[in-house]
Amino acid sequence: MEAKQKRHARIKRHSRVRLKVSGTPSRPRLAVYRSNRHIYAQIVDDVAGNTLVSAYSREVSVEDGKGKTGVAEAVGRLLAERARDRGIGQVVFDRGGFLFHGRVRSLAQGARDTGLEF
Repeated sequence: MEAKQKRHARIKRHSRVRLKVSGTPSRPRLAVYRSNRHIYAQIVDDVAGNTLVSAYSREVSVEDGKGKTGVAEAVGRLLAERARDRGIGQVVFDRGGFLFHGRVRSLAQGARDTGLEF
């Protein structure tokens, strides 16, 4: 599959998910974006249009041998800690059109382990 077609297919999947998933002030949306090298996550209040908390892979340091999934899990833990400091306990998960597998799943698991509820 050509890279342009692959990206277009992901955007279509994401738009379908976004029709159903929306963040509110009481339960904001945890949005995930995954590139080849990095992973980004942010907690968004869609009603006000504000990003409440964010974290990405350049902010964490993980010991060698963990790979990209280990980095993604560390990003999830960091995001959950920042959310807890802001008083956010529950979120809805928006996987961004990516499969819930690999790095996306590791990020979600790291956030859950730190106390964020989906």
